[in-house]
Amino acid sequence: MQDFHSILKKNHYKKIKFKISKTHHLLVKATINSISGNFILDTGASNSCVGFESIELFHLKAGHSKTRAAGAGAIGMYTQVAKNNTLSLGRWKTAEFHLVIFDMKHVNEALLQYKAKPVQGIIGADILLEGKAIIDYANQCLYLK
Repeated sequence: MQDFHSILKKNHYKKIKFKISKTHHLLVKATINSISGNFILDTGASNSCVGFESIELFHLKAGHSKTRAAGAGAIGMYTQVAKNNTLSLGRWKTAEFHLVIFDMKHVNEALLQYKAKPVQGIIGADILLEGKAIIDYANQCLYLK
């Protein structure tokens, strides 16, 4: 039988390596609007997002949002939205990608308490669903179609 990677490659999946942090978060490099950053891969996050401090870094055009964010112990957080961005994870790419922008200080403060590096954002279920994601924990690989 063919190995798992070969089957996925034949079915046009792209392989993206991730690392596991000291806090057991899955960490992946992503590029938004041609700028690279560090992100948590979070299957429980409904949307991909970045912190307010990353608006300039990723050249985002932040706009008003009625949505309130919740997660990691915080609820009702003010958000903005940035529409029509490009996102790349390894060789996988999507255009016209929308990002939620919110205060990620609590996320990065928690990471720093464990001497883990801060992140610019979170890759959420929106991307995982679009890319028909398969996560291979044993080999620390994410596959997106």
